[in-house]
Amino acid sequence: MKRMLQCAVVLIAVWVAAVHAQAPIIGNWQGTLDVGQQLRIVVVVASADGGGLRATFYSIDQSAQGMPASAVTLQGNTLRLSLPAVNGGIEGTLNADRTSISGTFTQSGKSLPLTLSRANPETAWALPQPPKPMTDAEAVFDVATIKPSIPDRPGKLFTVKGRQVLTINTSVNDLMTMAYEVHARQIIGGPSWLESDKYDITGQPVGQGLPSLPQMRAMIRQLMTDRFKLTFHREKRELSAYAITVAPGGPKMTKNDANPNGLPNLLFRGLGNLPGSNATVADLASVMQTAVLDRPVIDKTGLPGRYDFTLLWTPDETQFTQMGVRVPPPSADATAPGLFTAFQEQLGLKLESTKAPVDVIVIDRIDRPSEN
Repeated sequence: MKRMLQCAVVLIAVWVAAVHAQAPIIGNWQGTLDVGQQLRIVVVVASADGGGLRATFYSIDQSAQGMPASAVTLQGNTLRLSLPAVNGGIEGTLNADRTSISGTFTQSGKSLPLTLSRANPETAWALPQPPKPMTDAEAVFDVATIKPSIPDRPGKLFTVKGRQVLTINTSVNDLMTMAYEVHARQIIGGPSWLESDKYDITGQPVGQGLPSLPQMRAMIRQLMTDRFKLTFHREKRELSAYAITVAPGGPKMTKNDANPNGLPNLLFRGLGNLPGSNATVADLASVMQTAVLDRPVIDKTGLPGRYDFTLLWTPDETQFTQMGVRVPPPSADATAPGLFTAFQEQLGLKLESTKAPVDVIVIDRIDRPSEN
């Protein structure tokens, strides 16, 4: 019994020491980042459930949405934050009186000096409030403009700017794959201009607030019916596909519970460089089948919730063809693994080739868009 009590005392002492070591860093830290203009940065550090630290990064002049750090460590006076959403992080040194952290902010391999000062209630910058989400009843366009894209413009984009829903350089196939969550191979029939004609779309919803991804899809579906006169029917066909499953050992992505109604952030920072934040596995599957892979991608993980991660791989010539990109041969000094290995090593997921009965959309009618 005496030995057990001694062990308990030691464990309590270790726990108290750990809490004391973290205490100097817990709180709000703020500073400016010079990127040609001054961006105000706030880092909120708190105790994590089960021990350790957690942190949320805000660029308050750019977005109301915070970016959770996937890892936070304080070793001695050195603080390190990993930020998958920017493919980088923060590393800095806590000064002797524990009032500032001097170091660097890194994004996609580029580093900038950053000094953060401890904020108090009088000096703290107000964190922006996330925009109010749009109600489901308001997920229709009040007005939308459709214009031909700039010829030979590379890439494509779906995004939200304020309340506006924007698409840039998107074909009808792109619009349908996004709106109906299908791969281009799941669209059957229709004229050749479905792929060749590219459009820029700006849509203003009826309702106030930030539209969610399902609401964006619903609005584009409405646009396809109203302006492209799209009619179709669905069938089941067995197609070659990829299935995402959980790898042995479980997922390695960081859970993100900060903004369950917010939009996912999945923007490529180059071929084979995909940082993700606030994204479901279904969102990841959608990006893989829309931009990267040559067949439908099915989420069979059953994983709920949203995640942060960074996926780095060396692409091959079969990938990104839907983006009109010709992938160059891998360089001799390439260090990133192939996509299938990267999925397992970096995300804790498996990407497997399979055949499966898949819903397809068979086009009955579609016209070029009506005038604005």
